[in-house]
Amino acid sequence: MKIDQFTAMLAEKGLTLSAQQLEQFEAYYETLVEWNNKMNLTAITDKEEVYLKHFYDSITAAFYYDFSKPIRLCDVGAGAGFPSIPLKIAFPQIEVTIVDSLNKRITFLTHLAQVLKLDKVHFLHNRAEVLGTDPQHREAYDVVTARAVARMSVLSELCLPLVTVGGHFLAMKAAQAKEELTAGKKAVSLLGGKVENSFTFTLPVEKSERTIFMIKKEKPTPKKYPRKPGVPGKSPLE
Repeated sequence: MKIDQFTAMLAEKGLTLSAQQLEQFEAYYETLVEWNNKMNLTAITDKEEVYLKHFYDSITAAFYYDFSKPIRLCDVGAGAGFPSIPLKIAFPQIEVTIVDSLNKRITFLTHLAQVLKLDKVHFLHNRAEVLGTDPQHREAYDVVTARAVARMSVLSELCLPLVTVGGHFLAMKAAQAKEELTAGKKAVSLLGGKVENSFTFTLPVEKSERTIFMIKKEKPTPKKYPRKPGVPGKSPLE
């Protein structure tokens, strides 16, 4: 995806980027590639692929959820900052917290935020299972996002405890999304959520399938969840 395609396709969806925002995306790409030489952040480094599979793909969440309000967003296992940093560039008013278990990624993201001159961004070196039991973060976020982190039955236990009642968990998925949701519905319900909607579409240019599940937090998560670090992955709520 060339930069002019990137801007044109976002404009078609009603999202117009300023010159400053486009400069931020360019700086993001350059910083990502530079740091990727020192640490493994992404297997995708070709510029057109980064713009398509990381930047555009991250922003697709905004085609289905309104990020124009000043919301608090928590991104679980964001890796090199996806989807939350592209969303933050596109919607500067949102407040972003990223939690990741690898400190080297947090080091990269802290540097990236300085390069891009982002405000209202916070980076936490922690496990989502720990954060979900912390009163400062438990049920404190309007939106929690996760992109290709784990299957739904596991992901729900990592993310839903962080969502405020009335808020949303956006799970961004590629292949086998519907099968994952079928297997994970019990976990979603048990943790206080309800599948409000799902959106399946094809990513432009390469035509690969994507699905976004919009899960509304309808009631508080029972206190015994999330379980200890590592347990959700080993014993999913299925």
